[in-house]
Amino acid sequence: MKNATLRQLKVFETVARHLSFSRAAEELHLTQPAVSTQVKKLEEHAGLALFEQLGKKIFLTPGGTELLHYSRAIIQQFQEAEDAMTQFKGITGGKLNVAVISAGDYFFPRLLVEFARSHQGVTLNLSVHNREGLLNQLANNLTDLAIMVRPPTDMDTINEPFAPHPYVIVAAPDHHLVSQKNIPMSTLMQEPFVVREKGSDTWNSMEDGFGGRVDDINIAMEIKSTETIKQAVIAGMGISFLSAHTISLELQAGSLAVLDVEGFPVMLNWYVIHRKNKRLPPVAQAFRNFLLNEGPALIERIIRYNPKPGRQLSNLPVKPKRK
Repeated sequence: MKNATLRQLKVFETVARHLSFSRAAEELHLTQPAVSTQVKKLEEHAGLALFEQLGKKIFLTPGGTELLHYSRAIIQQFQEAEDAMTQFKGITGGKLNVAVISAGDYFFPRLLVEFARSHQGVTLNLSVHNREGLLNQLANNLTDLAIMVRPPTDMDTINEPFAPHPYVIVAAPDHHLVSQKNIPMSTLMQEPFVVREKGSDTWNSMEDGFGGRVDDINIAMEIKSTETIKQAVIAGMGISFLSAHTISLELQAGSLAVLDVEGFPVMLNWYVIHRKNKRLPPVAQAFRNFLLNEGPALIERIIRYNPKPGRQLSNLPVKPKRK
C-alpha cells in the first residue's frame, strides 16, 4: 500500500459510499472509466479485490470494508491538516466548502456571490444534494457547513436557524380554486396532488403541514424533481405542496399561482449546520455569521415573495440559540 495515493483513496471511498461507480463519477466530476482505473490501481497496491459484483450490484469485499475504515481516517487527517493551514490564511484566500439541500439552489448561489463581494480572494465550493446526500456530506466530514430545512436529530451537530422558509400550495393559474379565499382543507383533499418522493425534505414538511391528514391526500403523481413537479402543475396535472423559495420565477411570470388555503403558508426555517467538534476555518465562520446576520433580508430580496402570515412549525423540538 506504500505507493497508494490520496486521490485513489478518495475515489475508493466515494465508490464505497455510493456502492456505484457511476454515482461516484458524478460526485467527483470524473468519467466512469477514470473512476474504475483509480480503483483498479488501488487494488493492485493492496494486492486484493476491494469490490465484488453480484448481478447488477457491487459490494465491498471484507478487505474493502477494512480499507474503507482506514481510508476515511486518512482522508480526514488530510482535511484537518488543510483546515489547520487555512487558519493561517484567514478569510482572504480561504476556501469555503458548503453543501445545500436542493430547494436552496434557487437562491443560495446569489448569497455566495454577495458574500464573495465583500471577501475578496475566497474560493467557493458549493454542492447541492437531496436530504440523504446532505447527511452523508456531514457524516463523512465532506463539507464545512450544510444548509437545510430539517437538521439531523441523531448527529452531533450545531443547528442554527437563520431565515424563515414558507411552504405553499401551488396550482396552474387557470385552476378553479385560484380565485377562492380561505380554501378549507377538506376541499383541498379532493384535488389531485403532484408530490415529491417520500423521505425528501419537501415530503416531510408536507406531512407536518397536513398533520394527521397526509394519508388522505389524493396523490396523482410522485416525482423526485421539483422542476418537473412545477411543469406538471403548469400543465394541469394537479396541485402541489412546494417551497415558496422554489417558485418565485414562475410566480413573476404568471405560470403558477399560490392558493389561499386555511392555515397556509406553513412556515419552517432554514438552518446552517456544522459538526459540533468541527474546527471551522475562518472563512466558514465568517459565512456562518453572514447567514445569521444578513441571510433573511437577502433571501427576501432575491425571492421577492412575501407570503401572508401562516402557521409556524418547529423544525426541531427546541431551536438552538444563536451564538
